[in-house]
Amino acid sequence: MYPETVFEEVFTKVLAMCAEKGMVSGHTQAIDSAPIKANASMDSLELKVPREDLETHLRSIRHISSMDKEDSPIRKAKTNKSTKEQKGITASDGELQAIKSRNKKWSKDQDQRPGAGNKGSKYTSNKTHYSPTDPDARISVKPGKARKLNYMGQLSVDTAHHVITDIHAYHADKKDNQYLQDIAKRLKTRLHGQGFIWLNCVADTGYSSGENYAFLEQVGLQSFIPPHGTYKGGPEGFIYNEEQDHYMCPQEKVIPFKKVFYETKNNTKKKEYRASKQVCMDCPIRLQCLGRTAQEKKFTVTFYREEYERNNVRVNSPRGRYMKSKRQSTVEPVFGTLTQYMGLRKINTIGLKQANKVMHMAAMAYNLRKYLKFISKTVKSDAKLLHHFLNTLKAVFSLEKRPLELA
Repeated sequence: MYPETVFEEVFTKVLAMCAEKGMVSGHTQAIDSAPIKANASMDSLELKVPREDLETHLRSIRHISSMDKEDSPIRKAKTNKSTKEQKGITASDGELQAIKSRNKKWSKDQDQRPGAGNKGSKYTSNKTHYSPTDPDARISVKPGKARKLNYMGQLSVDTAHHVITDIHAYHADKKDNQYLQDIAKRLKTRLHGQGFIWLNCVADTGYSSGENYAFLEQVGLQSFIPPHGTYKGGPEGFIYNEEQDHYMCPQEKVIPFKKVFYETKNNTKKKEYRASKQVCMDCPIRLQCLGRTAQEKKFTVTFYREEYERNNVRVNSPRGRYMKSKRQSTVEPVFGTLTQYMGLRKINTIGLKQANKVMHMAAMAYNLRKYLKFISKTVKSDAKLLHHFLNTLKAVFSLEKRPLELA
């Protein structure tokens, strides 16, 4: 069995071959992700243990589906490959309560579908269910698609000739912005090893967060990532004093900083600013500013406001619009090619490490295809093309005497 590092080294070797031919610019990288189906069925899902305690709890908060009521799932797994930790329930009381609320709405929506009573449908969550067949697979869903057990493939593509510069398998139960810093650290090291200086990080809104903007600035990267709806700047007409960290209202009254806190719903870091009642008591625009019930002016601002604003200036500039079109024409078609022609429609192995090997093999095949097509422009005969192809294979597999195996 070959470790993941061997596959990563061979991938880097293929990337170096592309770089030597001038196929990689290095300065601008487009990042995107896609769920890739795991080799496990939703019908084999089991409730996390302790089973008795969990069933008692679930019965008290939601309707148990016919599948969960039975002693065994619809398709019982032949072997249970999960560890004790993977079987154990890790959800807090608050998370389980949220599952209860979502399930009520989901059940009501399902009941309105024609023939829903014959479907045996159920609401599943990574907090309450696991796959004994592939414990590393996670339940995920895309808008308009059915829930499936997936892995998350994170991909980075160089914008010069669409060469893949990084690919990695992750669990599919987290947001894209939770993986960006890990991707950036690994990719920056790889590009530096090839003699490139990475300057621009281009991604979609899913990678947006104040923490990511601040991190990218710290490592010398310019972000072109549109912000999402959780960003909050100061109220319209209020002027921010950076030196003393307070806002000035339209009536030139100071709204001071009070505290830093994490918003529970989105776990985003915020700053609260609040004036006293005396400041707002005799204000001529009190009704317009506070409404009928509020006694004082209070508002929250995203903690990384400055990083957001610098990023937003770049995103909304002509260069930012160019970067957006560049991302859409670069990384998205590459993912389509990997899933349709390079075997990434489904991961046929078991486990996160094996999935990572599969993704690296698919990326190597893609880059080799691009490489051979690129060098064929300078080859004058089929015999020379074949000679180049054989030399390429020898160079790729020079790290090992035997062919690489997935397991």
